[in-house]
Amino acid sequence: MQLIHRIARFPVRLARPNRWDFVAGALVFGALALVVVVAREMHVPLAVLGATPITLDPTHLPEYAARTTTRMFAALALSLLFAFGVGTLAAKNRRAETILIPLLDILQSVPVLGYLSFTVLLFLSLFPGSVLGAELAAIFAIFTSQVWNMTFSLYQSLRTVPRDLDESARAFHLSAWQRFWRLEVPFAVPGLVWNMMMSMSGGWFFVVAAEAIAVGAHTIALPGVGSYVALAITERDLAAVGWALGAMLIVIGLYDQLVFRPLVAWSDKFRLGETAAAEMPRSWVLRLFRRTRLLQGLGAPLCRRARSMAMWRLEFRARKTPTPSSTRARAADLLFYGILAAASLGGAWLAWAVVSGIATTEILHVALLGCFTLLRVAVLTSLALLVWVPLGILVGLRPRLAERIQPAAQFLAAFPANLLFPIAVVGIVHLRLEPNIWLSPLMLLGAQWYILFNVIAGASVVPQDLVEAARGFHVRGWLWWRKVMLPAVLPYAVTGALTAWGGAWNASIVAEVVRWGDTRLVAQGLGAYITINTEAGDYPRIALGIIVMCLFVVVINRLLWRPLYDATGRRFRPQ
Repeated sequence: MQLIHRIARFPVRLARPNRWDFVAGALVFGALALVVVVAREMHVPLAVLGATPITLDPTHLPEYAARTTTRMFAALALSLLFAFGVGTLAAKNRRAETILIPLLDILQSVPVLGYLSFTVLLFLSLFPGSVLGAELAAIFAIFTSQVWNMTFSLYQSLRTVPRDLDESARAFHLSAWQRFWRLEVPFAVPGLVWNMMMSMSGGWFFVVAAEAIAVGAHTIALPGVGSYVALAITERDLAAVGWALGAMLIVIGLYDQLVFRPLVAWSDKFRLGETAAAEMPRSWVLRLFRRTRLLQGLGAPLCRRARSMAMWRLEFRARKTPTPSSTRARAADLLFYGILAAASLGGAWLAWAVVSGIATTEILHVALLGCFTLLRVAVLTSLALLVWVPLGILVGLRPRLAERIQPAAQFLAAFPANLLFPIAVVGIVHLRLEPNIWLSPLMLLGAQWYILFNVIAGASVVPQDLVEAARGFHVRGWLWWRKVMLPAVLPYAVTGALTAWGGAWNASIVAEVVRWGDTRLVAQGLGAYITINTEAGDYPRIALGIIVMCLFVVVINRLLWRPLYDATGRRFRPQ
C-alpha cells in the first residue's frame, strides 16, 4: 500500500505514458504472457505427453522453442541465486571455503546424465502423475550445466577486489553489507554478465540430454527443441536438424538483443578507471527503457528502496568476550577438520558400498578409461587457451566489435554437439578414421567458450587509464602482452580454464558416443562408459563412472588449477 501511495503522488507528467512506454510495455507484457502460458502447460497430467508425442513438423518449433527458453531462464535464475549464496560464502568465510570449493569441484565434474540418473525419479515421485515433476527434472539438469562457472566467476571477483578501493571503503567506515553491495557486487557484475551468457549457451549444449530423458526403462520426452533434435537424429532427418538450427539461431538472437546486450551495456558503468572508454557498448532496448516515463515512474520507488537497502549498516555487535587464545583456535580448527574428515570417510564408505559388487579388474579398467579422457581434456584445454586468450583480449578491448561477435559467440557456444553427429559419423566411417582421435574435437565445442567469455569479461573491465598509459609510454608488441594485458586478464583466464576443464569432462559423455540413425561410434573413455551404462540403467556402474570422473577432476584441480587460481588472485590482484 505504501508503494501505491508513493506512485499516486508522482507528478502527472511522469505518470502520463509516452510512445516509448507502449513499445516497452508490449515487450514486458509479452514476456509475462509467455511465462504464464508455459507455466500452465507444466501442470497438465503426465499422460498428456504420451498422447501428444514429439513431432518433426516445423510448425511446432515456436512452441518448443518457447518452452525450452523458459526452462533455461528458470535454471539461470536459480543459478544466479546459488552463485550469490555459495560463491559469496566461499569468498568470505575461510572454513566454508575449505568445504565449498572442493565440493564445487566435485559437483562440476558430475556429468548431466549422472544428475538425471539419480534425480529424475525423485522429481517424478514428488509430483506423481504431473508433468511438473519431469519439468523440474529438466530444469535441474539445465541448472547443473549453468551454475558452476557463474559461481566461480563471482567467487573470483570477490577475491580480487582492488585493494585501494577496499581500503577506501573501510576508511569511510562502510559496513560489510555496504561494501558488498556498493563495491564488491559492482566489481563482479561485468564478469558475471558474460558468464550468464555462457551459462545460457551451456544449457543449449546439454538441452538434448535434459529434455529427452532416457534412464533405463524410463523415457520422457518433454516438448522442446532438445527433444526435437533427439528425434531428428534418431530418424536421420537432416531437414529437421536444419529447422532446429534455425529456431535456435532466432531464439538466441532475440534474447541476446532483449536481455544480454542491455545487461552488457548497463554493466559498462562499473568499469574501473577515471577515464571513459573511447568506445562504449550500446543497446537499443536499454535506450528504449531509459526514454519511458510511465515504466520509469513505476520503477523509481523500487530503485530507491533497493538503494536504501544497500546502505543498511547491519552491524551485529557481539558481546564483549575475551579474545580466544591460539590454543583454543587450534582446537576449534582440529574439531572442524575432524568432522570434515569423518564426513569424507562416510562418503567414501557409501561410495564403496555402491560399487563393491563390481570386480576389481573392471574398476582398474574404468580408471584406465579415465586416463584416456584426461589426455583428451588436457590437450583440448591447452589448445583452447592458446587460441582464445589473445582473441578474447582483442574483442574485449573493442566494445563495438564485441557487439557484433556477441550473438555469434553465443550461437556457437550453444551449438549442441549432437547436431554435428551426421558429419562426424559420415566423415569418420567414409574416411575410415580413428574414432578415439577424431571424436575428440566434439568435446571442445562446449568447453572452449568458457575461456573466451571469461577473457572478454576480463579485458572489458581493464581500466582505460592503464590502456592509455601503455599507449603513452609506447609499450607495444610482446612487451604489451607480457606486462599489461596478460597480467590484467589472467585471473579471468584461469577462471575460464577451470570451468572449461569441468565442461570438457562433462562434454565427454556426449562426444565419446556418437549416433546417427543405427550407426554408432564409440571412443574409449570415461564419458562413453557412463553413457552406455546410463542407457542400460546399470546404477552401480553409473556411480562407478561418476566417482572415477570426480576423482580425476578433483585431484587435478587440487594439484594444478587451485594453486594457479590462488596464485593469480594474489599476484595479479588490482592494487
